[in-house]
Amino acid sequence: MIEPALAGAAPPAPSSGETWALYAGTVAAYAAMYITQPLLPDLSREFGAPPARAALTVSAVVLAIAVASFAAGPLSDVLGRRRVMASATGLLAVVTLLCAFAPTLGALTALRAAQGLFVPGMTAVSVAYAGDRYPPAALRRAVGGLIGASVVGGLVGRVGAGWIAAHLGWRAAFVAFAALTALAALAMARALAPVRPAARAPLGAALRGMLGHLRDPRLAGAYVVGASLFFGWIGIFTYLPYRLSAPPYGLGTGLVSSVYLVYAAGVVASPLAARLSGRIAQTRLIGLGLAVEALGMAMALARPLPLVVLGLVVLVLGTFTAQALAPAFVNETARGAKGGASALYLATYYVGGTLGSVLPGLAWQAGGWSAVVASCAAAVAVGLAANALLCARAA
Repeated sequence: MIEPALAGAAPPAPSSGETWALYAGTVAAYAAMYITQPLLPDLSREFGAPPARAALTVSAVVLAIAVASFAAGPLSDVLGRRRVMASATGLLAVVTLLCAFAPTLGALTALRAAQGLFVPGMTAVSVAYAGDRYPPAALRRAVGGLIGASVVGGLVGRVGAGWIAAHLGWRAAFVAFAALTALAALAMARALAPVRPAARAPLGAALRGMLGHLRDPRLAGAYVVGASLFFGWIGIFTYLPYRLSAPPYGLGTGLVSSVYLVYAAGVVASPLAARLSGRIAQTRLIGLGLAVEALGMAMALARPLPLVVLGLVVLVLGTFTAQALAPAFVNETARGAKGGASALYLATYYVGGTLGSVLPGLAWQAGGWSAVVASCAAAVAVGLAANALLCARAA
């Protein structure tokens, strides 16, 4: 049961302003994650760094998110969802602004890691907040909207940062996104309801509650699903530029970057999956999404470029079908410490992403693009097995 932070009647039903503030925070958090991805050549030129070192400004964020996700959910169980989300997003805005003044690449990488520490205060708590505030009939639509907002955030971060940097320099991109993030933090502080779990357990107890979710086979399966989803996703899209820039395609950086617009298909897939979940069991739809993701990977092995792009669209549709439902499944399945349950999902999701950004690289060195696809497909197969054998078990 949830009770308001203030004594008295329960807070009113969610308003459209509250929902949009939640989405704004999600967009800002995910945009911050991807700011430097289109800026890597600029960073290499300014700091005289090879691509691998410049890319640390991306991997540092992912690693920090994976670590910090373990604490964000339990903190929200203790301190309240709104306080954690608004405060973390406000601090994210401050660190984002500091990135604009980084004197060295090492300083920028450290500040990017600091950004990653604050991102889960939004991303790991938003689903738990939605579970507190939205009735069951609306929860899956709300979570689908959050997943759609994460797609928008990723696109805004990549495309917006690149456009700003092209006209005003890469430092201006950080200033602009710091302002965007600060506005999102203010909107959440004003619009979100002050709800918290009724039993305010100490942080240690909240952490134990989070780890206790691993004893539930259905939740453990969902965590494996999340890890496999992001492993396959980041593995394909990290090493895709190597394939598209090589023969027979020989695409330049601009055209390679434009291929990432296939991400927009996730905006369609997420709310559609949420609607279908009212008629079809979540685990069946998650399994379907994983199977479609694997199909897209197989299609991306094709030689004609249009088929490769079509395969990427199919992959995105499948990935976001499963990802739109898995966090809601975790929230609905967890019997308590829901913030911790959501945070654990996000942590394992990013652990999978961390592995997916490294292991397929070894596959690339050993066997090229086909080996990358095989390693990513194998991860998805693990997710399919976990969904069928663990998530679909009777409660």
